[in-house]
Amino acid sequence: MEKMNWIKDLVIAEQQMEDTGMVDMTAGFDPERELEEASLEFMTDLKTAFVEAAATFNQLKGSSVGTIKIYGISKTKADFMLFRNSYKLIFALKNPGLISISFNSTSALYVPGQGASEPTSLGPMETLKARWGAYGELIWTSNDMQINIDYLIRYYMCRFVRESTK
Repeated sequence: MEKMNWIKDLVIAEQQMEDTGMVDMTAGFDPERELEEASLEFMTDLKTAFVEAAATFNQLKGSSVGTIKIYGISKTKADFMLFRNSYKLIFALKNPGLISISFNSTSALYVPGQGASEPTSLGPMETLKARWGAYGELIWTSNDMQINIDYLIRYYMCRFVRESTK
């Protein structure tokens, strides 16, 4: 039903026009609101797909050692991370239409005289960007190429499992 919210906006705009005599030329399509809602929805879709992939991985693995856990990140609307063997894969909504992806290690190394080390970022942050396509379609891209969520999940799950292996 959320896909049809634009119709509700049209009805409200028409009712306001009838009440006030003012016409809202943007009724039915507010790019900023659409981008924010679509970004949150895409993050939810990503998390759902990762939860499913992780559950399948954990079930097939059959051992509680080295399982993949997925956590929401507090004080954010939709950010989440995969966690395994002191290794994190973090998906963060930086702005509407911009998602960062980063790998971090949380294994603390003790250096005499300096104490334990801070979590380290492993490689450059990667991004997913949304852009507007024909007729107001929102297209998610990586390196200016349209993505398919199934292949994105497969790519990052394979990479995460490979890199988080003890």
